[in-house]
Amino acid sequence: ENMKTEAEEIKQETSAEETKPLKGDKKKIKKLEEELAAAKAQSEELNERYLRMLAEYDNFRKRSAKEREGIYADAYTDALTSILPVLDNLERADACKESDALAKGLELTLKSFRDTLAKMGVEEIEAEGKPFDPNFHNAVMHVEDDAFGESEIVEVLMKGYKRGDKVIRYSMVKVAN
Repeated sequence: ENMKTEAEEIKQETSAEETKPLKGDKKKIKKLEEELAAAKAQSEELNERYLRMLAEYDNFRKRSAKEREGIYADAYTDALTSILPVLDNLERADACKESDALAKGLELTLKSFRDTLAKMGVEEIEAEGKPFDPNFHNAVMHVEDDAFGESEIVEVLMKGYKRGDKVIRYSMVKVAN
């Protein structure tokens, strides 16, 4: 039993000495605490900047989506506004009872519609008599005729249109040979 108590006393003395901070250790602890406080402050600042940037990005994303929707709606409205006069002319032609006036009205309406498409940058894809090009034409019929060249378009069943390099509608054509 004596040995046990002596061992416990030595153990307690040793642990008490180990837990006593030395003068140099106090300075190190103070310095580490200061570094920890500085690191925490920097971390909070960076986190705050991150949250602000995230909120700004979210606002930018929402604003961009709203602008895209607005641009689409404006373009759609502009296109329809350009086409409405053609509808007015067709309604006037429908009300007309004289065949000569009706033919002249229809001719003027077609010209007006073509002019409107031209103003919008839409142009007809040339097809008849041209070589078949799958980038602009859709072959729906094929004929064997020696009067025409290889892969020559002999008839346009439905006209095609493009705006710049973008095809709006492919020409539906009959191709020879």
